[in-house]
This record gives sequence, C-alpha cells and structure tokens, in this order.
Amino acid sequence: MKWWILALFVVCAFVVHYRGRVRHAFARQALDHSTFTSPINVFMYAFSRVPNQPYLPLSEFPELKVLQERWEEIRAEAEQLFSAGHIKVSDKYNDAGFNSFFKSGWKRFYLKWYGTDHPSATALCPVTTRLLADIPSVKAAMFAALPPGSRLPRHRDPYAGSLRYHMGLITPNDPACYIDVDGQTYYWRDGEAVMFDETFIHYAENKTDVNRIILFADIERPMRYRWAQAVNHFLGGLLLRAASSPNQEGDRTGGINRIFGSVYAVRRFGKAVKKKNKPLYYVMKWALVLGILAWIFL
Repeated sequence: MKWWILALFVVCAFVVHYRGRVRHAFARQALDHSTFTSPINVFMYAFSRVPNQPYLPLSEFPELKVLQERWEEIRAEAEQLFSAGHIKVSDKYNDAGFNSFFKSGWKRFYLKWYGTDHPSATALCPVTTRLLADIPSVKAAMFAALPPGSRLPRHRDPYAGSLRYHMGLITPNDPACYIDVDGQTYYWRDGEAVMFDETFIHYAENKTDVNRIILFADIERPMRYRWAQAVNHFLGGLLLRAASSPNQEGDRTGGINRIFGSVYAVRRFGKAVKKKNKPLYYVMKWALVLGILAWIFL
C-alpha cells in the first residue's frame, strides 16, 4: 500500500510541476512546498468549478462586487493605516507564510484570517472588516504594500483551495508596477480588481517611484460538488488557521507561527552554510530530505 501512496504522490507532484507554461527548475520544484501539498492540490484542480487557468473572470465571483463599489471607503482606511505606520513588516519571526517577502520591503496589515479575529483590524478598519465579514467566501484578507524598487521572487503558493483577489487602492497606475502569473502580466489600477490562481508560478515588481497598496484576499475556490466544497472548507480551516499572524499585541498568533522562530533558526543555519559552501549545503539538504523519505517508506 505504501508504494501505491508513493506512486500517487509522485504523479501528483508531476501534475503540479507541468501545470502552466512557466515552471521552476526540476531540482527546485522537487523541494518546493507545493510539491508536498500536491495531492491536495490535484484534488482541488480536479473538482474546481472555475477553469484551471492563470486569471479568472470576476463574473464568477459576484459576491465580491460590493468591494469594488465601496473601494474608495476601503482606500481611505488603508491610507490612514499606512500614514500611521500600521502597514508594516513583522518585527518578529511570527509570519511563516510571508516571511520571505519582508526582505524585499513588502508590508502587510491583516484584516481577516480563516475565522481568526484581529481586534486591531476591527478597531482600525471598521468599514473594511465589516464588508469582509459579510462575504463568507473571503477566507483571508490584508492590505499589502509593495514599495518602489521592490520585487517579489517567482513562487507558487502551496494551497490550491483558494484563489487570489487583488484590488488596487493606491497604485502607480503604471505598467511598470505589475504582477506576472504564468507568463501573463497585469498591472494594478486604482479601484480595479483581478482574480488569479496563485498556484501558478507568479512574481510581482514595482519599477516605479510610487508605493503600491492593494486589498489582497484569499477566496475559497468554488467546487463542482457540495461534498468537494465541504472538503475544501474543512482543509482550509485545518491547515491555514494555524498560520494566523498578529498585527499588534492582542491579536492571535497561530500554532505554526508560535513555533516558527525556532524552526527558522535551522533555516538561518542553512543559509550560513550555503553562503560559505554551496556544495555542502545541497548535500546536507538532499541528505535530509532523502533520509526523511527513507524513514517514512522503508
């Protein structure tokens, strides 16, 4: 049985790797988090009610129309937050999901996260949080800033149970500030929105001298059948609620982020080894992965 499970895992990993036109190098994809979640993601793709393509029509998500209708009110709260310094990088190792973005200058303020309340968001953004609370398909949301000169690296998000919604609030309105999803670019504009599948390889860049602030949200992927939707809903809550990260003292920190600082110490050690001796780093990395696989299957 374990060999059938391993074979299924390998097939799912290949489906994820060859999905889309843009791919990671095979060695990188082999150790990417999207490979380890590939069986879950292939299930999501198989039963998705919306097309498996990089960008999706907003007409498939009519419940989100209210956000665009009231985008100026949302922007006003984002402006106030940014001016007060609340849209910021995490000052601790307590945001595993987006930790790698902080070194690029990317900043965020959480508004909603998989059923976890953020008292700071309710107090500082009453209009936006109320609007988001009234849309059950919005599982997580934040204000996200991409400063001038910033570039987020190519990556796949690990979980296909959600889709990514961006609405421009304060943007350069310029093609030089854009996101590229599977080789197709989109540039943000004030009051306009886009939906894309974040499990395609994507990256973002701001080549202008103007800051970019958007409403960034995870939308539960619509599934063809009620039972499949129930599975998606259950897995999303189970896997992602533990990744809750605080804006301020008093906001909840999920279990993953409570231990992230200790786990990241190993990552920092690995980076130090890589800087001094790349071959040794890769030998250690692959030995660890193959050792874990051997322990599981042998």
